[in-house]
Amino acid sequence: MNWNSTALRDASRARNHGKIIELARTHHRMTQLQLGEACGLSQSAISRLEKRGSSPYTMDVLIRVSAHLGIPAALLGLADTGVRAGNGTEHVERRQFLGGVAAMAATPVLAAIPELPDESGQQAAALRLGTTSYRRLDGSTPSRELSGAVHSHMRLIQGLVGSAPTPGHRTKLAAVASEAAGLAAWLAWDMGDNGSARSFYGSAVKAARSAGDPLLAAYQAGSLAQFEAHAGNAAQALGLAAAARRFLGPTRPAIADAWLSSVEALGHAARGDQRSADRALTRSRAAAETHTRDEPPPWPWVFAFDEAKVASFRVTCGAKLGLPEWAVTADAAALATGHAKQRALLVLDIAAGHLAAGRIEAAFALASRAMDTGLHYRSGRIVERARALRRSLTTSSPPKVVRDFDEHLHGVYL
Repeated sequence: MNWNSTALRDASRARNHGKIIELARTHHRMTQLQLGEACGLSQSAISRLEKRGSSPYTMDVLIRVSAHLGIPAALLGLADTGVRAGNGTEHVERRQFLGGVAAMAATPVLAAIPELPDESGQQAAALRLGTTSYRRLDGSTPSRELSGAVHSHMRLIQGLVGSAPTPGHRTKLAAVASEAAGLAAWLAWDMGDNGSARSFYGSAVKAARSAGDPLLAAYQAGSLAQFEAHAGNAAQALGLAAAARRFLGPTRPAIADAWLSSVEALGHAARGDQRSADRALTRSRAAAETHTRDEPPPWPWVFAFDEAKVASFRVTCGAKLGLPEWAVTADAAALATGHAKQRALLVLDIAAGHLAAGRIEAAFALASRAMDTGLHYRSGRIVERARALRRSLTTSSPPKVVRDFDEHLHGVYL
């Protein structure tokens, strides 16, 4: 797309960012619904965004949409000057997204996140915005490429925490340190480094508690619970989920209740308790239905947690429980959740369901597709899950699709 076209320049000068988004979306042949699903928004929210004209825009939404469409940050007012893009420039999404975030850190658009009037609050807000940008890049960037930048970002925050001049300043920075450690944990998990993931998650929980932020502490404890459930440590997962609920207390956002209920379902599935898993998923679905889709998720959630996400958790629980009727009956909404790496993991869960039902050909055809994604993003987690699926089949005479899969796996080192 020619980002220097007259129509785009005129819209940018008029600060009609919605028109720019509409032109970019139609160039990519995306519907409003498709773009909304990719960005965690509804079709109606995208429609309102494109018709907004020169009215004020929510910067977080602009960042989200520009990243998916590859729109240069300068066109949307997210960078100062000097940002130029050619036609089809390689890696434009990463450069423009990070360029926009860097500019945002020095301008009034920091109002897109919770406003903190003093200097320490502005520093924490700028650092938090950087963490958010890295979280969004996770869907389009191999974790091995992103982890170095995230670790440097985390060390910067930790150094600032250590040199904070006042307890109040230190408390605000501790919350930002927790968020960065949680992201580092997620990336380590994706790379298959479970030891580092567990350590980073533990640091994230500890920092969130030091910050005195119950919502953040619950998020980090729930994230560690989800990690332990996938690792097969059911008792730890359920204990951590219970701790997350205690952090929140009786009053909690619907998104937190829905997500924690699904995490608890994973814990029950890891323990082999189908009835409890089913009950937890029912609670999760009911909570998700009470959350208005057009509402932005509360920090530290970056993406919405809706009924489609609950359906994806049901697929994973079905794979753990060996229930083909849960794992194989995934609807299109469940398969459309998350980014490519998350969908690949879900496809492996569906493959496990087919394998449990004796449909070997279907199982390994799906697993091969997921493996392609894992190799493309160099995701150790996806590759190891694919290996685990292969180990679950024991036969002296595997069919051709399995032999092809074995050849695909042979010599893979990430």
